[in-house]
Amino acid sequence: MKTGLITTDTYQNHDTGNGHPEKIDRVSVVIDNFKKLNNQNLIWEKPKKFDLNLLKSTHTSDYIDFVGNSFPSKGLEFLDGDTIVSPGSKDATIDAVGSIITAIDGVIEKKYKNAFCSVRPPGHHAEKDKAMGFCIYNNVAVGATYLIEKFNFKRVAIIDFDVHHGNGTQDIFYDNEKVLYISTHQFPYYPGSGSESEKGKFNNVFNLPLEAGTNSEQYLNAYDYALNKLKEFKPEFILFSAGFDAHKNDPLAQLKLETEDFYTITKRTLQLAKEYSNGQVVSILEGGYDLNALRDCTKRHVDALIEFN
Repeated sequence: MKTGLITTDTYQNHDTGNGHPEKIDRVSVVIDNFKKLNNQNLIWEKPKKFDLNLLKSTHTSDYIDFVGNSFPSKGLEFLDGDTIVSPGSKDATIDAVGSIITAIDGVIEKKYKNAFCSVRPPGHHAEKDKAMGFCIYNNVAVGATYLIEKFNFKRVAIIDFDVHHGNGTQDIFYDNEKVLYISTHQFPYYPGSGSESEKGKFNNVFNLPLEAGTNSEQYLNAYDYALNKLKEFKPEFILFSAGFDAHKNDPLAQLKLETEDFYTITKRTLQLAKEYSNGQVVSILEGGYDLNALRDCTKRHVDALIEFN
């Protein structure tokens, strides 16, 4: 079976203003590279429409109303100090969520074996009732909720290897025994959360805080602890919050991962996915702000997805 690549044109309409790191090029460079490579093992798909009530299972109704009323008719609007929306952001935010719904359906229906969603804005900082850190809706959290509510999964794992802690995802699932949230991230660093003491009500949160300067060997040794936690949980489905800003060239952080490490992280996880979740894996783009690193790392991440069988 092939790997799904879910993307959309509407990400280009999410304008964050001049000089903002979460810019249109972040997805363009990824998509243009995959088009150039023309790998026949990829199935390209656009996000489909979904029941917007699904957002209310993840975020509060008041927050959804707030976001819906925030999209300006022209210019830019700030949801917080660094989270910006424009008129075109409305479709982009919905399509970012729709991408993970589409990918999940495609994997469960065996249209493809696994999938990567190359979309923006990212999502893992968005809490139940608050936008943060370039994130508006929490895409991966909506995906996990969808797996639980639509398909009755009892054990969904979210692995977040973005260099920043996914405070929003942790917030949303802190009291949910059906979701295991695992995060590797630079600490102390933005957004300030993600200590080892934050474990979730059901011991369902596993944070691996890493010092600035952490190199490949140190990171991969730490990642073994994440994999052991995954084995204990025995997930029925795995979601990646795939941020590539732990790369050594990224301007927004100070971890020192190499491009090839993202292939290794993915491959090691997929080996467990084969054992516990029948290989059912969906990944969605989070951070990554050096365009060349982002292009190369997403390729190696997807290479691992394609090779998995």
